[in-house]
Amino acid sequence: MMALHYGANAVYLAGRQYGMRASAAYFSDEDLRWAVQYAHARSAKVYVTCNTLPLEDELSSLPAYLEFLQDAGADALIIADLGVMELAKRYAPKVSRHVSTQFGVINSAAANALFDLGADTVVLARETRLEDIRKIRANTPPELRLEAFVHGAMCVSFSGRCLLSNYLTGRDANRGQCAQPCRWKYHLVEETRPGEFYEITEDGGTYILNSRDMRMIEYIPELMEAGISSFKIEGRMKSAYYTGVITNAYRHAVDAAIERSPLDPVWIEETERCSHRPYTTGFYFGEPGQHYAEASYFATADIAAVVQSSDEQGNALLTQRNKLQPGDALELLLPDRRPICFTAGELSDEEGERIPDTRRAMMPFRMKLPVQAPPLSIVRKLRENA
Repeated sequence: MMALHYGANAVYLAGRQYGMRASAAYFSDEDLRWAVQYAHARSAKVYVTCNTLPLEDELSSLPAYLEFLQDAGADALIIADLGVMELAKRYAPKVSRHVSTQFGVINSAAANALFDLGADTVVLARETRLEDIRKIRANTPPELRLEAFVHGAMCVSFSGRCLLSNYLTGRDANRGQCAQPCRWKYHLVEETRPGEFYEITEDGGTYILNSRDMRMIEYIPELMEAGISSFKIEGRMKSAYYTGVITNAYRHAVDAAIERSPLDPVWIEETERCSHRPYTTGFYFGEPGQHYAEASYFATADIAAVVQSSDEQGNALLTQRNKLQPGDALELLLPDRRPICFTAGELSDEEGERIPDTRRAMMPFRMKLPVQAPPLSIVRKLRENA
């Protein structure tokens, strides 16, 4: 809902099985039908992930699941396995087939082969350089859409094909169970000195496998010129606040690129407002570099509330997300304009009784906003050190 409110043309999500985020709260069959109807009512599409590498004994339940996804109205399936591609063609022929970044497509030969197998979109591997994207576009049919990640966490291994988590914890990254051991802090042990741990220092830290986060918002025109058809933002396992803020920023960046207008710096600043690691441009312009010092996330703001309703005078009913009180410096995030700064005024409960602050989790309360705001608009509070 937040992604669509802030301008996404499509959302990708996981159903009850075969998704690459095993610990995420997946969509039940009923919820998935609702999500498709909700998106379609807003002229947006829903892509369902079927991008695990299924084991042999999991194949028997796949046809029925694919038939369900077609019946539910899914617009596309995101697939990383050739067998799943063929089964989708047979059991969900009306649903488009997208090749997942997990497949690792980095050249036109692979893209063309997948197009011949029935794919209409290829999500390129995160390791693909911008100069190679131009060549892939020049050497593939124009009917084949090229999609690329532009924002979010990066895997230290090749597009997630990593055995480190499985080896250390028994949790298979290729089945959506990654424990992210690349984010851990490591020490060195010498064979003849068991129990003696030595730091492996690099730039002041020992997180030797930790990667930075990708941010390409400043280079949307270049990606469009190279032939990218759609931009993908990491969203699952992220908060609704993160999804809304980042989608909003890239929506404005894409619109500016289409209009050939310069990007307002406020949308770059928006990417600092929610949780992230130090940013990089990924592999688009060369090696992305790593962040060895720590695995912490950074943010300059926190969500305070979400708008439920608002009248023309800005009198609003909101749902609390974090504590706030009168006098707090806040920002109102709307989908059609720059963030609006304002100061929190008097707070009241649903019956209109004055309250000194918001305390209870998910508490509904009333507050005056600077303008009328549609439901799902975000009210946030800047951190003191921002």
